[in-house]
Amino acid sequence: MIIFNPIVISVIVLSVLCLLKLPVMAALLISALTAGLVSGMGFSGTMEVFVGGMGGNANTALSYILLGALAFTINKTGAADILAKKISQVVRGNKFTLAIIIVLVSMASGTIIPVHIAFIPILIPPLLSLMNKMKMDRRMAAICFGFGLKAPYITIPIAYGAIFHGLIKDSVNQAGLNITGDVIWKNTWMAGIAMLIGLVLGLLYFSRDREYEDIHDEIEEKPEEIVKVETKHWLTLGAGIIALVIQLKTGSLPLGALAALVFMVVTRVIKWKDIQEVLDGGIGLMGFIAFVMLIAAGYANVINASGAVDHLVDVAFDALGGSKIAGSFTMTLLGLLITLGIGTSFGTVPVVAAIYVPLGLKLGFSPGAIVFMIAVAAALGDAGSPASDTTLGPTAGLNADGQHDHIWDTCVPQFICYDIPLMIAGIFWPLFI
Repeated sequence: MIIFNPIVISVIVLSVLCLLKLPVMAALLISALTAGLVSGMGFSGTMEVFVGGMGGNANTALSYILLGALAFTINKTGAADILAKKISQVVRGNKFTLAIIIVLVSMASGTIIPVHIAFIPILIPPLLSLMNKMKMDRRMAAICFGFGLKAPYITIPIAYGAIFHGLIKDSVNQAGLNITGDVIWKNTWMAGIAMLIGLVLGLLYFSRDREYEDIHDEIEEKPEEIVKVETKHWLTLGAGIIALVIQLKTGSLPLGALAALVFMVVTRVIKWKDIQEVLDGGIGLMGFIAFVMLIAAGYANVINASGAVDHLVDVAFDALGGSKIAGSFTMTLLGLLITLGIGTSFGTVPVVAAIYVPLGLKLGFSPGAIVFMIAVAAALGDAGSPASDTTLGPTAGLNADGQHDHIWDTCVPQFICYDIPLMIAGIFWPLFI
Protein backbone atom coordinates (compact mmCIF):
# COMPACT_ATOMS: atom_id res chain seq x y z
CA MET A 1 0.00 0.00 0.00
CA ILE A 2 1.15 3.50 -0.83
CA ILE A 3 0.50 4.70 2.74
CA PHE A 4 3.38 2.49 3.96
CA ASN A 5 5.86 3.95 1.49
CA PRO A 6 8.79 5.57 3.40
CA ILE A 7 8.41 8.81 1.46
CA VAL A 8 4.67 9.06 2.16
CA ILE A 9 5.20 8.33 5.85
CA SER A 10 8.01 10.89 6.11
CA VAL A 11 5.99 13.58 4.28
CA ILE A 12 3.04 12.96 6.61
CA VAL A 13 5.36 13.20 9.61
CA LEU A 14 6.89 16.38 8.16
CA SER A 15 3.52 18.04 7.55
CA VAL A 16 2.12 17.09 10.97
CA LEU A 17 5.22 18.30 12.82
CA CYS A 18 5.19 21.61 10.92
CA LEU A 19 1.47 22.09 11.58
CA LEU A 20 2.21 21.46 15.26
CA LYS A 21 4.69 24.35 14.95
CA LEU A 22 7.83 22.32 15.53
CA PRO A 23 10.75 24.31 14.03
CA VAL A 24 11.27 23.43 10.39
CA MET A 25 14.87 22.26 10.87
CA ALA A 26 13.84 19.79 13.56
CA ALA A 27 10.84 18.62 11.50
CA LEU A 28 13.03 17.96 8.45
CA LEU A 29 15.59 16.07 10.52
CA ILE A 30 12.97 13.86 12.18
CA SER A 31 11.27 13.24 8.83
CA ALA A 32 14.58 12.26 7.24
CA LEU A 33 15.26 9.82 10.09
CA THR A 34 11.73 8.44 9.66
CA ALA A 35 12.26 7.83 5.92
CA GLY A 36 15.60 6.16 6.56
CA LEU A 37 14.40 3.94 9.38
CA VAL A 38 11.23 2.80 7.56
CA SER A 39 13.32 1.91 4.50
CA GLY A 40 15.71 -0.12 6.66
CA MET A 41 18.77 2.16 6.51
CA GLY A 42 19.17 2.34 10.29
CA PHE A 43 20.10 5.36 12.43
CA SER A 44 23.78 5.55 11.55
CA GLY A 45 23.22 4.83 7.86
CA THR A 46 20.49 7.45 7.63
CA MET A 47 22.59 10.11 9.33
CA GLU A 48 25.55 9.36 7.08
CA VAL A 49 23.44 9.80 3.95
CA PHE A 50 21.73 12.85 5.45
CA VAL A 51 24.95 14.68 6.29
CA GLY A 52 26.50 13.64 2.98
CA GLY A 53 23.64 15.26 1.08
CA MET A 54 23.70 18.60 2.92
CA GLY A 55 26.52 19.88 0.71
CA GLY A 56 24.14 19.95 -2.24
CA ASN A 57 22.78 23.30 -1.08
CA ALA A 58 26.07 24.77 0.19
CA ASN A 59 26.12 27.44 -2.54
CA THR A 60 22.56 28.46 -1.70
CA ALA A 61 23.30 28.66 2.02
CA LEU A 62 26.42 30.79 1.45
CA SER A 63 24.41 33.10 -0.81
CA TYR A 64 21.87 33.69 1.93
CA ILE A 65 24.50 34.49 4.57
CA LEU A 66 26.36 36.99 2.36
CA LEU A 67 23.15 38.63 1.15
CA GLY A 68 22.02 38.84 4.76
CA ALA A 69 25.21 40.72 5.60
CA LEU A 70 24.57 43.07 2.67
CA ALA A 71 20.98 43.66 3.82
CA PHE A 72 22.13 44.33 7.38
CA THR A 73 24.61 46.94 6.15
CA ILE A 74 22.09 48.68 3.90
CA ASN A 75 19.61 48.91 6.75
CA LYS A 76 22.31 50.20 9.10
CA THR A 77 23.06 53.14 6.80
CA GLY A 78 19.50 54.44 7.21
CA ALA A 79 18.70 54.12 3.50
CA ALA A 80 15.31 52.52 4.22
CA ASP A 81 14.30 55.39 6.51
CA ILE A 82 15.09 57.91 3.78
CA LEU A 83 13.08 55.87 1.29
CA ALA A 84 10.08 55.87 3.64
CA LYS A 85 10.11 59.66 3.85
CA LYS A 86 10.45 60.01 0.08
CA ILE A 87 7.52 57.65 -0.42
CA SER A 88 5.36 59.76 1.91
CA GLN A 89 6.05 62.79 -0.27
CA VAL A 90 5.17 60.97 -3.51
CA VAL A 91 1.98 59.19 -2.44
CA ARG A 92 -0.17 62.30 -1.85
CA GLY A 93 -3.04 60.34 -0.31
CA ASN A 94 -3.50 57.84 -3.14
CA LYS A 95 -3.78 54.20 -2.01
CA PHE A 96 -2.96 52.74 -5.41
CA THR A 97 0.16 54.87 -5.73
CA LEU A 98 1.42 53.52 -2.41
CA ALA A 99 0.44 49.98 -3.43
CA ILE A 100 2.43 50.23 -6.67
CA ILE A 101 5.42 51.66 -4.78
CA ILE A 102 5.30 48.75 -2.30
CA VAL A 103 5.25 46.28 -5.20
CA LEU A 104 8.21 47.96 -6.92
CA VAL A 105 10.30 48.28 -3.76
CA SER A 106 9.58 44.64 -2.88
CA MET A 107 10.62 43.54 -6.36
CA ALA A 108 13.83 45.58 -6.08
CA SER A 109 14.60 43.94 -2.71
CA GLY A 110 14.98 40.59 -4.43
CA THR A 111 16.72 41.74 -7.60
CA ILE A 112 18.45 45.14 -7.85
CA ILE A 113 19.37 45.49 -4.16
CA PRO A 114 18.98 41.98 -2.74
CA VAL A 115 17.99 42.60 0.89
CA HIS A 116 14.87 40.40 0.85
CA ILE A 117 12.42 41.08 3.73
CA ALA A 118 14.95 42.89 5.92
CA PHE A 119 13.72 46.30 4.73
CA ILE A 120 10.06 45.83 5.73
CA PRO A 121 10.22 46.38 9.54
CA ILE A 122 12.21 49.57 8.87
CA LEU A 123 10.33 50.97 5.88
CA ILE A 124 6.69 50.33 6.83
CA PRO A 125 6.22 51.53 10.46
CA PRO A 126 6.91 55.18 9.54
CA LEU A 127 4.25 54.86 6.81
CA LEU A 128 1.47 53.46 9.02
CA SER A 129 0.20 56.86 10.08
CA LEU A 130 -0.08 57.87 6.40
CA MET A 131 -1.89 54.62 5.61
CA ASN A 132 -4.32 55.24 8.48
CA LYS A 133 -5.16 58.71 7.15
CA MET A 134 -5.86 57.22 3.72
CA LYS A 135 -7.96 54.47 5.38
CA MET A 136 -5.87 51.96 3.42
CA ASP A 137 -6.70 48.35 4.19
CA ARG A 138 -3.40 46.79 5.27
CA ARG A 139 -4.40 43.56 3.57
CA MET A 140 -3.91 45.51 0.35
CA ALA A 141 -0.30 46.18 1.37
CA ALA A 142 0.17 42.55 2.42
CA ILE A 143 -0.70 41.21 -1.02
CA CYS A 144 1.56 43.84 -2.62
CA PHE A 145 4.45 42.49 -0.59
CA GLY A 146 3.45 38.95 -1.52
CA PHE A 147 3.69 39.67 -5.24
CA GLY A 148 6.83 41.79 -5.06
CA LEU A 149 8.72 39.28 -2.92
CA LYS A 150 7.71 36.15 -4.85
CA ALA A 151 7.02 36.83 -8.53
CA PRO A 152 10.53 38.08 -9.42
CA TYR A 153 12.46 35.09 -8.04
CA ILE A 154 10.02 32.62 -9.63
CA THR A 155 10.35 34.15 -13.10
CA ILE A 156 13.71 36.00 -13.28
CA PRO A 157 17.11 34.34 -12.60
CA ILE A 158 18.60 37.40 -10.88
CA ALA A 159 19.73 37.67 -7.23
CA TYR A 160 17.26 35.55 -5.21
CA GLY A 161 15.89 34.30 -8.50
CA ALA A 162 19.38 33.01 -9.31
CA ILE A 163 19.35 31.07 -6.03
CA PHE A 164 15.87 29.67 -6.69
CA HIS A 165 16.52 28.71 -10.31
CA GLY A 166 19.91 27.24 -9.42
CA LEU A 167 18.30 25.22 -6.67
CA ILE A 168 15.68 23.85 -9.07
CA LYS A 169 18.35 23.00 -11.64
CA ASP A 170 20.57 21.20 -9.11
CA SER A 171 17.65 19.34 -7.51
CA VAL A 172 16.19 18.26 -10.85
CA ASN A 173 19.58 17.09 -12.09
CA GLN A 174 20.14 15.16 -8.87
CA ALA A 175 16.74 13.51 -9.33
CA GLY A 176 17.80 12.18 -12.73
CA LEU A 177 16.63 14.78 -15.27
CA ASN A 178 19.45 16.82 -16.81
CA ILE A 179 18.37 20.36 -17.71
CA THR A 180 20.00 23.71 -18.37
CA GLY A 181 19.13 26.89 -16.49
CA ASP A 182 17.24 28.48 -19.39
CA VAL A 183 14.60 25.72 -19.24
CA ILE A 184 13.42 27.19 -15.94
CA TRP A 185 12.83 30.84 -16.79
CA LYS A 186 11.40 29.93 -20.17
CA ASN A 187 8.58 28.05 -18.43
CA THR A 188 7.98 29.74 -15.07
CA TRP A 189 6.70 32.99 -16.58
CA MET A 190 3.15 31.61 -16.49
CA ALA A 191 3.39 31.41 -12.70
CA GLY A 192 4.19 35.13 -12.73
CA ILE A 193 1.13 35.78 -14.89
CA ALA A 194 -1.06 33.80 -12.47
CA MET A 195 0.26 35.89 -9.58
CA LEU A 196 -0.27 39.14 -11.51
CA ILE A 197 -3.93 38.23 -12.01
CA GLY A 198 -4.21 37.54 -8.28
CA LEU A 199 -2.56 40.89 -7.48
CA VAL A 200 -4.95 42.88 -9.68
CA LEU A 201 -8.03 41.16 -8.27
CA GLY A 202 -6.72 41.56 -4.72
CA LEU A 203 -6.02 45.27 -5.16
CA LEU A 204 -9.53 45.86 -6.46
CA TYR A 205 -11.16 43.89 -3.63
CA PHE A 206 -9.11 45.33 -0.77
CA SER A 207 -9.24 48.91 -2.04
CA ARG A 208 -12.25 49.66 0.16
CA ASP A 209 -11.71 51.93 3.17
CA ARG A 210 -10.81 50.38 6.50
CA GLU A 211 -10.51 52.28 9.76
CA TYR A 212 -7.46 51.99 12.02
CA GLU A 213 -6.69 53.77 15.24
CA ASP A 214 -3.76 56.18 14.92
CA ILE A 215 -1.57 54.98 17.79
CA HIS A 216 1.23 57.51 18.02
CA ASP A 217 2.74 55.95 21.11
CA GLU A 218 3.69 52.84 19.21
CA ILE A 219 5.48 54.56 16.34
CA GLU A 220 8.07 57.20 16.93
CA GLU A 221 7.41 60.04 14.53
CA LYS A 222 9.82 62.90 13.92
CA PRO A 223 8.19 65.16 11.33
CA GLU A 224 10.61 67.94 12.03
CA GLU A 225 13.63 65.79 11.24
CA ILE A 226 15.03 66.30 7.77
CA VAL A 227 16.89 63.29 6.52
CA LYS A 228 19.55 64.07 3.94
CA VAL A 229 20.84 61.74 1.28
CA GLU A 230 24.52 61.33 2.04
CA THR A 231 27.46 59.87 0.14
CA LYS A 232 27.16 56.59 2.05
CA HIS A 233 23.63 56.13 0.73
CA TRP A 234 24.76 56.53 -2.89
CA LEU A 235 27.62 54.13 -2.21
CA THR A 236 25.13 51.67 -0.73
CA LEU A 237 23.08 51.84 -3.93
CA GLY A 238 26.27 51.31 -5.91
CA ALA A 239 27.05 48.21 -3.84
CA GLY A 240 23.68 46.73 -4.71
CA ILE A 241 24.29 47.35 -8.41
CA ILE A 242 27.76 45.78 -8.14
CA ALA A 243 26.23 42.66 -6.59
CA LEU A 244 23.78 42.43 -9.49
CA VAL A 245 26.38 43.02 -12.25
CA ILE A 246 28.91 40.54 -10.83
CA GLN A 247 26.20 37.91 -10.44
CA LEU A 248 25.07 38.36 -14.05
CA LYS A 249 28.65 38.29 -15.37
CA THR A 250 29.90 35.30 -13.40
CA GLY A 251 26.69 33.40 -12.62
CA SER A 252 27.73 33.37 -8.96
CA LEU A 253 25.48 35.18 -6.49
CA PRO A 254 27.84 34.60 -3.51
CA LEU A 255 30.63 36.24 -5.51
CA GLY A 256 28.37 39.20 -6.32
CA ALA A 257 27.38 39.67 -2.68
CA LEU A 258 31.01 39.36 -1.58
CA ALA A 259 32.11 41.96 -4.15
CA ALA A 260 29.44 44.36 -2.86
CA LEU A 261 30.60 43.89 0.73
CA VAL A 262 34.26 44.42 -0.26
CA PHE A 263 33.24 47.61 -2.10
CA MET A 264 31.48 48.89 1.02
CA VAL A 265 34.53 48.11 3.16
CA VAL A 266 36.90 49.86 0.72
CA THR A 267 34.65 52.94 0.55
CA ARG A 268 34.30 52.87 4.36
CA VAL A 269 30.54 52.47 4.34
CA ILE A 270 31.48 49.49 6.48
CA LYS A 271 34.28 50.35 8.89
CA TRP A 272 36.96 47.74 9.46
CA LYS A 273 36.04 47.34 13.10
CA ASP A 274 32.38 46.69 12.16
CA ILE A 275 33.01 43.76 9.79
CA GLN A 276 32.28 41.18 12.50
CA GLU A 277 29.04 42.97 13.39
CA VAL A 278 27.99 42.92 9.73
CA LEU A 279 28.69 39.20 9.38
CA ASP A 280 26.86 38.48 12.64
CA GLY A 281 23.95 40.57 11.35
CA GLY A 282 23.89 38.58 8.11
CA ILE A 283 23.77 35.33 10.03
CA GLY A 284 21.04 36.73 12.26
CA LEU A 285 18.90 37.76 9.29
CA MET A 286 19.42 34.78 6.99
CA GLY A 287 21.25 32.10 8.98
CA PHE A 288 18.11 30.16 9.82
CA ILE A 289 17.03 29.98 6.18
CA ALA A 290 20.55 28.95 5.16
CA PHE A 291 20.50 26.00 7.55
CA VAL A 292 17.02 25.02 6.35
CA MET A 293 18.47 24.83 2.83
CA LEU A 294 21.26 22.51 3.99
CA ILE A 295 18.93 20.24 5.93
CA ALA A 296 16.40 20.10 3.07
CA ALA A 297 19.15 18.88 0.75
CA GLY A 298 20.06 16.19 3.29
CA TYR A 299 16.42 15.14 3.54
CA ALA A 300 16.14 14.86 -0.25
CA ASN A 301 19.31 12.76 -0.32
CA VAL A 302 17.83 10.33 2.22
CA ILE A 303 14.65 10.07 0.14
CA ASN A 304 16.67 9.26 -2.98
CA ALA A 305 18.87 6.75 -1.15
CA SER A 306 15.91 5.00 0.48
CA GLY A 307 14.95 3.36 -2.81
CA ALA A 308 11.31 4.26 -2.14
CA VAL A 309 10.98 6.76 -4.98
CA ASP A 310 10.58 4.13 -7.71
CA HIS A 311 7.95 2.28 -5.69
CA LEU A 312 6.03 5.48 -5.00
CA VAL A 313 6.15 6.47 -8.66
CA ASP A 314 4.92 3.06 -9.82
CA VAL A 315 2.04 2.98 -7.32
CA ALA A 316 1.08 6.59 -8.04
CA PHE A 317 1.23 5.97 -11.79
CA ASP A 318 -1.08 2.97 -11.51
CA ALA A 319 -3.47 4.87 -9.23
CA LEU A 320 -3.60 7.81 -11.63
CA GLY A 321 -4.16 5.52 -14.59
CA GLY A 322 -1.51 7.35 -16.57
CA SER A 323 -3.71 10.47 -16.72
CA LYS A 324 -1.75 13.71 -17.04
CA ILE A 325 -4.53 15.90 -15.65
CA ALA A 326 -4.94 13.62 -12.63
CA GLY A 327 -1.18 13.61 -12.25
CA SER A 328 -0.77 17.38 -12.34
CA PHE A 329 -3.67 17.78 -9.89
CA THR A 330 -2.19 15.24 -7.46
CA MET A 331 1.33 16.64 -7.72
CA THR A 332 0.16 20.23 -7.20
CA LEU A 333 -1.96 19.21 -4.21
CA LEU A 334 0.95 17.27 -2.73
CA GLY A 335 3.19 20.29 -3.29
CA LEU A 336 0.72 22.52 -1.46
CA LEU A 337 0.63 20.13 1.50
CA ILE A 338 4.41 19.91 1.77
CA THR A 339 5.17 23.56 1.23
CA LEU A 340 2.48 24.93 3.54
CA GLY A 341 3.93 22.72 6.25
CA ILE A 342 7.55 23.71 5.73
CA GLY A 343 6.78 27.34 4.92
CA THR A 344 9.77 28.03 2.66
CA SER A 345 9.75 27.70 -1.09
CA PHE A 346 13.51 27.30 -1.30
CA GLY A 347 13.64 24.54 1.32
CA THR A 348 10.99 22.44 -0.40
CA VAL A 349 12.54 22.33 -3.87
CA PRO A 350 14.87 19.36 -3.18
CA VAL A 351 12.00 17.51 -1.48
CA VAL A 352 9.40 17.88 -4.24
CA ALA A 353 11.96 17.44 -7.05
CA ALA A 354 12.87 13.98 -5.73
CA ILE A 355 9.22 12.94 -6.20
CA TYR A 356 8.10 15.06 -9.15
CA VAL A 357 10.90 14.21 -11.61
CA PRO A 358 10.47 10.42 -11.82
CA LEU A 359 6.67 10.60 -11.57
CA GLY A 360 6.45 13.40 -14.14
CA LEU A 361 8.66 11.51 -16.59
CA LYS A 362 6.59 8.37 -16.23
CA LEU A 363 3.38 10.33 -16.84
CA GLY A 364 4.90 11.76 -20.02
CA PHE A 365 5.37 15.36 -18.93
CA SER A 366 8.05 17.39 -20.69
CA PRO A 367 11.10 18.68 -18.76
CA GLY A 368 9.63 22.19 -18.96
CA ALA A 369 6.33 21.01 -17.47
CA ILE A 370 8.10 19.21 -14.63
CA VAL A 371 10.21 22.26 -13.85
CA PHE A 372 7.09 24.44 -13.91
CA MET A 373 5.25 22.19 -11.46
CA ILE A 374 8.24 22.14 -9.10
CA ALA A 375 8.44 25.94 -9.18
CA VAL A 376 4.71 26.27 -8.54
CA ALA A 377 4.74 23.70 -5.75
CA ALA A 378 7.62 25.52 -4.06
CA ALA A 379 5.99 28.94 -4.48
CA LEU A 380 2.78 27.71 -2.87
CA GLY A 381 4.58 27.51 0.47
CA ASP A 382 5.57 31.17 0.43
CA ALA A 383 2.01 32.51 0.26
CA GLY A 384 -0.41 31.47 2.94
CA SER A 385 1.96 29.62 5.27
CA PRO A 386 2.24 31.22 8.74
CA ALA A 387 5.92 30.19 8.79
CA SER A 388 6.86 31.80 5.47
CA ASP A 389 9.17 34.80 5.07
CA THR A 390 6.67 36.24 2.59
CA THR A 391 4.01 36.36 5.30
CA LEU A 392 6.17 36.95 8.39
CA GLY A 393 8.01 39.89 6.81
CA PRO A 394 4.92 41.98 5.93
CA THR A 395 3.32 41.27 9.31
CA ALA A 396 6.48 42.46 11.08
CA GLY A 397 6.03 45.88 9.48
CA LEU A 398 2.24 46.19 9.23
CA ASN A 399 1.64 45.07 12.82
CA ALA A 400 4.04 47.60 14.37
CA ASP A 401 1.07 49.19 16.17
CA GLY A 402 -0.70 45.91 16.98
CA GLN A 403 -3.58 46.34 14.50
CA HIS A 404 -2.69 43.74 11.86
CA ASP A 405 -3.42 40.05 12.39
CA HIS A 406 -0.83 37.67 10.95
CA ILE A 407 -3.26 34.91 9.94
CA TRP A 408 -6.34 36.80 8.78
CA ASP A 409 -4.70 39.95 7.43
CA THR A 410 -1.58 38.48 5.80
CA CYS A 411 -1.76 34.69 5.38
CA VAL A 412 -5.38 34.30 4.26
CA PRO A 413 -5.36 37.20 1.74
CA GLN A 414 -2.08 35.99 0.22
CA PHE A 415 -3.37 32.42 0.04
CA ILE A 416 -6.55 33.50 -1.74
CA CYS A 417 -4.82 35.90 -4.13
CA TYR A 418 -1.81 33.76 -5.01
CA ASP A 419 -2.13 30.11 -4.02
CA ILE A 420 -5.45 29.62 -5.82
CA PRO A 421 -4.24 31.09 -9.17
CA LEU A 422 -0.93 29.21 -8.80
CA MET A 423 -2.75 25.93 -8.20
CA ILE A 424 -4.94 26.45 -11.26
CA ALA A 425 -1.86 27.21 -13.36
CA GLY A 426 0.01 24.25 -11.83
CA ILE A 427 -2.76 21.84 -12.77
CA PHE A 428 -3.59 22.96 -16.31
CA TRP A 429 -0.57 24.74 -17.82
CA PRO A 430 1.75 21.65 -17.74
CA LEU A 431 -0.67 19.98 -20.16
CA PHE A 432 0.29 22.55 -22.84
CA ILE A 433 4.06 22.68 -22.32
